[in-house]
Amino acid sequence: MPDTEHLGPRRTASPESALPGRRLSELAEQAVRCTTDCCGAGTTVSDGGTERPAAVTHPDLAALVSMQLRSGEGPIPAALERGEPVESGDLLREERWPQYRAMALDSGVRSSVTLPFRRAGLTVTLSLYSFRAGGLEDVPHGPARALGDLAATCLVRDRSYRAALTELDQLGAALRTRPVVDQACGIVMHVLACDADAAFKVLRRISQGTNRKLSEVASALVDSRGRGLEQELVSLSN
Repeated sequence: MPDTEHLGPRRTASPESALPGRRLSELAEQAVRCTTDCCGAGTTVSDGGTERPAAVTHPDLAALVSMQLRSGEGPIPAALERGEPVESGDLLREERWPQYRAMALDSGVRSSVTLPFRRAGLTVTLSLYSFRAGGLEDVPHGPARALGDLAATCLVRDRSYRAALTELDQLGAALRTRPVVDQACGIVMHVLACDADAAFKVLRRISQGTNRKLSEVASALVDSRGRGLEQELVSLSN
């Protein structure tokens, strides 16, 4: 199985945050299987934030990927900047990225190619490595590219699905709290002899002034039936 990590601030992983890692792991594994002379692969995804989930098929490649993202030197940063494949056919002759070249050669890597895939604010990179010079010349036009296209599309779909679930949860919470808010508004309307809009504004002012959720304020008001709050409600309505 590929090693998966977050190349950014460490946080407690949630099921949602693990989804990109699984997609990246699958992409790295499948790309290696379908590419001749490939000794390993690394994948990353970025949406412009600080976290950059990544997956690699060998521990040595994790350091190689991390170094590139940290230093801004190497084929991954170059591919992210250009939006097109970046190849290094023979690292013994490579002069563009000395730090990357040294670390890659120390890991036994002789050539590499990085493919970027951009979709709806997400950028996925797929980097393939070979122990042999010139061993990855056909990668930009081979099955690995199709796999990267599919993975990027799936990641965008996963993100949209998670966003839809979050919105649905928020809507459900709003619907669950609506009855108690309506009851609280009724109490305020009775005490102040005001309309529903004015009552809701009073509740909102209490919520903002006490730094409590509107639903909590409404629930407390309903529980007390408004008793003892008449004077406070009158002052807030002015």
